[in-house]
Amino acid sequence: MATDLNNAVTRSDVDGSGMKIGIVRARFNRDIGDGLLSACLDQLRHCGVAELDIIIKQVPGALEVPFMLNEMALTGGFDGLIALGCIIRGETYHFEVVANESARCISNIQLDTGIPIANAILTTENQHQAEQRMTIKGAEAAQVVLEMVQEVQSLGQL
Repeated sequence: MATDLNNAVTRSDVDGSGMKIGIVRARFNRDIGDGLLSACLDQLRHCGVAELDIIIKQVPGALEVPFMLNEMALTGGFDGLIALGCIIRGETYHFEVVANESARCISNIQLDTGIPIANAILTTENQHQAEQRMTIKGAEAAQVVLEMVQEVQSLGQL
C-alpha cells in the first residue's frame, strides 16, 4: 500500500536500516488498528527497517498501551517505539480520560527513558474520521519514530 505523504510534517528521506522498532497496538476498534498497523509496517519497510527488527505487541485498549511501551523501553532493546490505537468519542467523559491519560503517559515514557515514541493513537469524533486518518497516521508514525531516532543518534556525534 503506497501512502501519499506530500502533506506530512516528517521527512521522506529517513533511513531505518539497522533500527529496532517496537509497536504496541490496541485491539479496541480493531478495523482502525488494522489500517494503522498496515500503513505503519509498509512505511517502516519502505524506509529500510528489516522485518526481524520490528516487534509487535497487542494490548486490549489505549490505556494499556503506555504500560507495554514502558516495559519495552525498559528492556533497552529498541531504538524507537510506536503507539497505535483509536479512541472514538462516545457520550460519556470516558473519551477524555482515555485520550488524555494515554497521551500523558506516552509523553512521560519518552522523557523518562530517552526512547522516541510516535503516538498514533487516533482521537476522533466518529468512525468516519478514524477511517479517513488511519492510513496517513500509521505511515506518519513510522516516519516520525525513524526521524526522531536519527536525530537522537546524531547528538552522539557532537
